[in-house]
Amino acid sequence: MPEQRIERSLPAPNLPAAPETYRVSYAAPEDAPQESAMTLSQYLWILRRHRWKILAFVVTTVIATLVVSSRLTPIYESTATVDIDRRMPTGILGQEAMQSSISDADQFLATQVRLIQSDSVLRPVAQRFKLLETEEAGASRAFKPAEAEDAPVTLKKLKVARPPNTYLLLISYRSRDPRLASDVANATAQSYLEHTYNIRYRSSASLSAFMEKQLEELKAKMERSSAALLQFERELNVINPEEKTSILSARLLQLNTEFTHAQADRVRKEVAFQSVRGGSLEAAQVSTQGEPLRKIVERVDEAQARFADVKLQYGTNHPEHRKAAAQLAEAQALLQRTRQNIAQRVEIEYREALNREAMLRKTVTETKAEWDRLNVRSFEYQSLKREAEADKKLYEELMRKIKEAGINAGFQNSSIRIADPARPPLKPVYPNLRLNLLLALLLSSILAVGAAVMSDVLDNTVRDPEQVARTLRTEVVGNLPMVKSWRGRLAPVTASSNGRGELVPASESTDRTVSSYDEAIRTLRNSILLADFDHRLRSVLITSAAPGDGKSTVAAHLAVSHAQQKHKTLLIDADLRRPSVHKRFQIPSALGLSSVLVSETPWREVVVKLEALPELDILPAGPPSRRAADLIGPGLARLVEEMAGEYDLVVLDAPPLLGFAEPLQMATAVDGVIVVARAGQTNRKAVASVLTTLQRLRANVVGLVLNEVHREISDSYYYYGYYGKYYKYYKPQAD
Repeated sequence: MPEQRIERSLPAPNLPAAPETYRVSYAAPEDAPQESAMTLSQYLWILRRHRWKILAFVVTTVIATLVVSSRLTPIYESTATVDIDRRMPTGILGQEAMQSSISDADQFLATQVRLIQSDSVLRPVAQRFKLLETEEAGASRAFKPAEAEDAPVTLKKLKVARPPNTYLLLISYRSRDPRLASDVANATAQSYLEHTYNIRYRSSASLSAFMEKQLEELKAKMERSSAALLQFERELNVINPEEKTSILSARLLQLNTEFTHAQADRVRKEVAFQSVRGGSLEAAQVSTQGEPLRKIVERVDEAQARFADVKLQYGTNHPEHRKAAAQLAEAQALLQRTRQNIAQRVEIEYREALNREAMLRKTVTETKAEWDRLNVRSFEYQSLKREAEADKKLYEELMRKIKEAGINAGFQNSSIRIADPARPPLKPVYPNLRLNLLLALLLSSILAVGAAVMSDVLDNTVRDPEQVARTLRTEVVGNLPMVKSWRGRLAPVTASSNGRGELVPASESTDRTVSSYDEAIRTLRNSILLADFDHRLRSVLITSAAPGDGKSTVAAHLAVSHAQQKHKTLLIDADLRRPSVHKRFQIPSALGLSSVLVSETPWREVVVKLEALPELDILPAGPPSRRAADLIGPGLARLVEEMAGEYDLVVLDAPPLLGFAEPLQMATAVDGVIVVARAGQTNRKAVASVLTTLQRLRANVVGLVLNEVHREISDSYYYYGYYGKYYKYYKPQAD
């Protein structure tokens, strides 16, 4: 709650002391927020406030959408489904029959989509159905017709899509003719199949032509390598040099073995020959011919032993002696001859072994030389043979590839096939009346609600008590409803209670808001005067920020309402520039406040008393006077002080505060100031400027009165509906 500040006003000098009056001012706290976020209820109130405008805009938009959609030419769409099997091989022979790649499915399908949209696929279809003339009818061309025929063909009404996680391609075409839509979709799919087949066929044909050209060169090379191989074999005079090399290797190994044995035999026989040639009997005995010699030696030994026995028994002339001597001589002669024969035979064997060794050495040398020569030529032969075999193998492989390419080129596989041909549709896809109406309803609702909220956000007028408290940091002491019957003319005020206590008599035909206005005035009176029972306000200034806010009407009705409680009330028309109180009460205005201030006429003499309401006195403004406006300050302060001593309440109807000087002086002379603002019309910055000025003058601002409040501006209006409903069933009777 704002802090109360009580100020005691001193009586004016040279005047009798009037009863003590007190001023109650309210100071807003320093940390009071100026703005706060809008709550959900405020948004709902904005929608409720603009509900008829929003509804009218939405209904108009939907109806317009319905009319426009119904007048649009229907467009039909037909779709052909193409199935692409990535597991199907692209050929029936060779490696193409074994290819099955599924790792690049996304890239492959994206390539096929672009291929369907290519000029090679679309041009035959466009020329067949004359689609270029249909789609480009009425369109301006920036190039010559001859250039247009060579330009890439694109069909704007053709759409190629791939459903997610599938190997399907959907070829769709839109047209006003459903039959044409299906025919173009099917023709595009068929053209795509034929184009892929032609691409593969041309690729295989070009590959075959290239391989045939290479085949001629390879054939000539193979013939040259084969002829060189045959010539080499003729030079070697062998069928297979490798086998010849193997025979020479075995022969050389055998000759080496025999040569080694011959060397060993020659060494052995050479030793025997050297021993025998030295004449040693023992050497002859250990030779290869030593066995006969040993027998002869034994025979000689026996003959010597016998001769020795006979020599001991017989003499030299004895026949036995001569016989034994002859036998010994004969055995010795035989031994000598045998020794000579053995020496000759050992020498002959040695010579033979030596000759055999020499022959084997020569044969081994010749065989090794021949093997080395043949081994060197064998490398050349192997090189020629490998080259000839490679050329032959490559020639045979190329021949096989050419045959496979020819067969695969004529093979039209089923990896790409039309799974579902397009058919003429029964219903058009455009315009989609249900979707259009739904979108129109949704978008118009969003736009209307956004415009309503934006208009409320951009509205800088005072409208609602909560808004005033939030932005201006002041209290709203009253909300006065709008009375439609008062629009364009002054609000009527009568002092007669006509027995029912009404400020404004209302008939059955009068707007019910008149009674609500009366109740609002009474509520305003009580909220002002009953705020503090100990220190009541004795003088109140009614002003506004700008003309036309209803301050004079509020001041007149507030004075009448206070007088109806049997309290002496004085209503002063202090608006000397544009007075209006005398018009509302239909009283003369020849004399008034200006007369009192200028000619110092006693104010009691110019006060008008009403017969119908004795408690209410009125001090008109009097004739306009520029001097009177200058005398407002010092003159009015003394008058108000004196009047407050005789009346329970003095109500001053002051000019608008902005742009006029006298309201500032009046505000310092009264106990309280009430600012009137018209809801939805008065600028919030203007009211803030008024309040700031009053606070700078240390005037007591009682609060703000919102005038002409209605349900389109403030959600507090529904309180006034209770009064009308209440009095619908109860009508007060005259006392």
